[in-house]
Amino acid sequence: QVQLVESGGGLVQAGGSLRLSCAASGSIFSINAMGWYRQAPGKQREFVARITSGGSTNYADSVKGRFTISRDNAQNMVYLQMNSLKPEDTAVYYCRVDTIPIRYYWGQGTQVTVSS
Repeated sequence: QVQLVESGGGLVQAGGSLRLSCAASGSIFSINAMGWYRQAPGKQREFVARITSGGSTNYADSVKGRFTISRDNAQNMVYLQMNSLKPEDTAVYYCRVDTIPIRYYWGQGTQVTVSS
């Protein structure tokens, strides 16, 4: 089992920045990739960014060039730096961890609201 706790969400004006953090605990030795997803009201949860244990990253097209994912393996943390935020980035952001054997664990989510 892996437990995840997100933090860093909030209210920001369009064009502003926020940094999300996710702390992992529990069976951290099994963690492979770490990532962020988001869910806007009335929409399905969607992929935002992912980083593997080796540091390879990939991003949704909608956030490329604006968001940066990073991880600190020593501290079992993953971060999402969000710049040039837009109102359409408003959503609940969820941290997800992929383990080996393959299982997915989710955090409780943190609200990000971008005002126009």
